[in-house]
Amino acid sequence: MVVVIAVVGGKKSGKTWTMEYLISRLSALNFKVAAVKHIHEEGITIDTAGKDTWRFAKAGAKVVLSASPDELALIKKAKMYYSNLDNILDYLKGEDLDFIFVEGFHSLAAKRMDVYKIITAKDLDDLNRLLVGTEPPILAATGVIGQSVSQTSASDIPIINLMVNGEALVDMVRRLAVRGKH
Repeated sequence: MVVVIAVVGGKKSGKTWTMEYLISRLSALNFKVAAVKHIHEEGITIDTAGKDTWRFAKAGAKVVLSASPDELALIKKAKMYYSNLDNILDYLKGEDLDFIFVEGFHSLAAKRMDVYKIITAKDLDDLNRLLVGTEPPILAATGVIGQSVSQTSASDIPIINLMVNGEALVDMVRRLAVRGKH
């Protein structure tokens, strides 16, 4: 069973860094990991302006698939999927994954008890703001707060400095996959 973990926080709080850290460590342990990135701004595309795939989409293609010897990229133009986390996760069904890390989507993931959360915050005030309306399970807080706050927990949520004790978070996450396989 795939474990879904949302990494949520504000801009410059350490979301991307946290995901990179966890993905690299778990991949090194031979776990199969997917990453989903929430892009807030309309009109932003991962496609490069002027390249063939961009030109196909601009011409009206609703789905563009780019295939190379070492990469397969699917770009689907659809506004309805943006607001539904289930639709987004459905795209990854059948991929034989252990983990799906989702960056952002706080408003969609916050109330879901089937999605684990790691909160990245800048400081304790930021963490407390993010905790409002965020339902368990919350694994930990990390990011900028981990480097600046000396305490190790807030409201029973561990605060982890990835540079000092990041393996504790990796182990916490790793155990979720092992537990799900039994």
